[in-house]
Amino acid sequence: MTELLSLLGLFASAFGAASLLPLQSEPVLVGLLLLGDIPAWLLVLVASIGNTLGAVLNWWLGGQVDRFRDRRWFPVPPAALDRASGWYHRWGRWSLLLSWAPIIGDPLTLVAGVLKEQLPTFLLLVAIAKTGRYVVLAWATLSLA
Repeated sequence: MTELLSLLGLFASAFGAASLLPLQSEPVLVGLLLLGDIPAWLLVLVASIGNTLGAVLNWWLGGQVDRFRDRRWFPVPPAALDRASGWYHRWGRWSLLLSWAPIIGDPLTLVAGVLKEQLPTFLLLVAIAKTGRYVVLAWATLSLA
């Protein structure tokens, strides 16, 4: 039961961190890796799925941006949206490989929705980026532990 709760907590933190909420999943992943009770591959898988699905929420919000942009609760300031749009226009869908990055990653996934990126392409590129980050973090954590 403790393992399931740990995995659910990791999933929730990864999902929230990928959405536009100010959360971080890395400390949760590192803590669970250091405990050593759950296989690293399972932790990386759960974090990657949660983080990718959080990005899908951003993509969906991006598709709805015209309806939500002027709402007080809309979490992306116009400057961040403009900066991410610039990246996306310059590099196209390949900019989604930076979706793991702090500050620009979440707005990039939102802009992908605004610009109507196809969901299968979006999922593939974002999953590669987000999983890659967690693999590197897990490797670094376990190597230094």
